[in-house]
Amino acid sequence: MKKQFFLALSFLLVLTITVNAQDYKDAKKAYNTFTLDAFNNKPKLKEAKEAIDKAMGTAENQAILDAWLTKGKIYNEIASQVLQIKSTGLGKLEELPQAEAPAIEAYTAYTKALPMVTKKFETKDILTGLQAVQGNLDNFGRMAFEDQKYKLAYDNFSNLLASHEDLKKNATKSILETEDSYNYAVFLTATAALLAEKNDVAKPLLEKLYAAKYDKAAIYESLYTLNAEKDVNAAYKYLEEGRQRYPDEISLLFADINHHLKLGKLDVLIDKLKAAIAKEPNNVSLYTVLGSVYDNLYQKMDASGDKVKGEEYFNAALDYYNQALAKDPKNVDAVYSVGALYYNKAAVTTQKMNTLENDYSKEGLKKYKEMKDEVFAQFEKALPFFKRAEALDANDTNTLIALKEIHAKKNDLEASKEFKRRLDVIQGGGKNEKSYYQQ
Repeated sequence: MKKQFFLALSFLLVLTITVNAQDYKDAKKAYNTFTLDAFNNKPKLKEAKEAIDKAMGTAENQAILDAWLTKGKIYNEIASQVLQIKSTGLGKLEELPQAEAPAIEAYTAYTKALPMVTKKFETKDILTGLQAVQGNLDNFGRMAFEDQKYKLAYDNFSNLLASHEDLKKNATKSILETEDSYNYAVFLTATAALLAEKNDVAKPLLEKLYAAKYDKAAIYESLYTLNAEKDVNAAYKYLEEGRQRYPDEISLLFADINHHLKLGKLDVLIDKLKAAIAKEPNNVSLYTVLGSVYDNLYQKMDASGDKVKGEEYFNAALDYYNQALAKDPKNVDAVYSVGALYYNKAAVTTQKMNTLENDYSKEGLKKYKEMKDEVFAQFEKALPFFKRAEALDANDTNTLIALKEIHAKKNDLEASKEFKRRLDVIQGGGKNEKSYYQQ
């Protein structure tokens, strides 16, 4: 009796395995029914997906080429249906099986089937599937990119590139057949990788495009950015080449400006900023940056004792800040910068004045008084701009520090205490609800 029981149990196990191994055929049957009338048989596509997902959970089905081929067809059809509804507006997405990356699932299934081939016609079926999935990978990548799902976009695009290699190895036509179409796909993949913060995979793709001299200015800027982390000077070659090849590309010009700002090469920046202003005359930030370059040069000249050159740079800085304000009177950076220009001039004069503190000679006292008057005159010029800057932004630390110091110098201790209190609020992690000076 016991022996018969074990025999019955063994038969049941064999039967169960056999049934599971045939599950993918239920998916295949549902899929074939769907294809007979895709418009009216949409539930069959859902049925097919559910059946194939269940079937491919077993090792037995994973060892069957036809099962993978069936999965590839089902998921590729889901991808095609999604794209059709999105492009035509006919039908409802909720009527389709839900899958975030159906084209990727389809591609993966075809690649799982490829090593299992034993007959020539099987290879042909798989390669036909790979050709069919390419367009879906491309379109799903673009849709994900537009939705700012950059990792998903990268995954679709990278599989598109891989499908091209699969087809090429098997002497089969790909949608990336031409050099331009292939390079554009590489460019999309690299861009998505960058935005997904996958720099390790973006870099070799960009280097490939750089070597091919592919016609995209962004390649040069991206390679500069990626390499600047390691060696900013060595990375500059990409910007130089990019600027030579695309002299009118404003993004490369801005990258060039930022490079020289980072290195503090102020003299080089002037011509570059003037060129940028010529291209974008309404870009207020360019005027404020050029003003700050002249401001820095003024401070260097003044410290070196070259008053003539220093005054020239001071006036140039003031001119560019005022040009920025003429274009946008409420640009807080420009407003603050004018105040800071006068404030810093007062600070430099104060340092010089302090060297005369112990000189009690008639000439020394006279010079000390002249310098003190000059300091207060500069503070008076700075104050209205800091007030305007505070009215525009009640939580800028530098503005509040300047207002606290100027009011203290003017012996307006109440106002100085108020700005110290406001500064403490920010430094404590809070925010001032409204400005002290109202516009």
